[in-house]
Amino acid sequence: MSDLVLVVDDDPIIREHLARVLDRSGFLTATAADGVEALEVIAARRPALIVLDVLMPRADGREVLARLRRDGDWTPVILLTGVGQSGTRADALEKGADDYLNKPFDPTELVARIRAVLRRGQVGRTLSHAARIAGGDLELDRLAKSVTAKGRPVQLTPKALALLEYLMIHHGETFSRDHLLEQVWGVEFAITTRAVDHRVAELRKVLGARGLDVIDTVQGVGYRFHPRVTIS
Repeated sequence: MSDLVLVVDDDPIIREHLARVLDRSGFLTATAADGVEALEVIAARRPALIVLDVLMPRADGREVLARLRRDGDWTPVILLTGVGQSGTRADALEKGADDYLNKPFDPTELVARIRAVLRRGQVGRTLSHAARIAGGDLELDRLAKSVTAKGRPVQLTPKALALLEYLMIHHGETFSRDHLLEQVWGVEFAITTRAVDHRVAELRKVLGARGLDVIDTVQGVGYRFHPRVTIS
């Protein structure tokens, strides 16, 4: 493996620890201490993926991400967000991030996320950046926040639509209820894992009425969207 991963964090302990973990996992690594330095490294070295902290001096992670996407740079980005930054987490994918992790996190999970994002990016621009995605006779318009099943519109609650979007973007991956609560609802809304079950039941009812069975239950693990998803 020779993909260059850029780790951007203003905490030198975190930055250096993650660089060592990634080195041991077979990645080439570069580091930057803030957003301004990160943009300089990106321009000079063109990393395959960027691990980007949100709260940093000079230019924070949101500014860096916005500038990259505005300039047409679709280098995959995984945002690192702190506890209490629910607005950032909720907006991350919509603003062009490919994935995000909440601090503190297990570095091995970050490595797994990096590999998953890079796999998705091998077929071209990642699904997280596409305005429209499709799979399993479903088409999701991420800008209009609308879904069609077999060419006909379906009505979903906002949270069910957000859950469907997350599962489609990460098609083939299985996620626990706790993970989905954290990533789709935000931790402050994570009152009970039954919230996930209710929205999955809604999706199955609405899509099942159109003859679609696209969400698997993986016993003892969680849920996944099993059809292949592509940019529409």
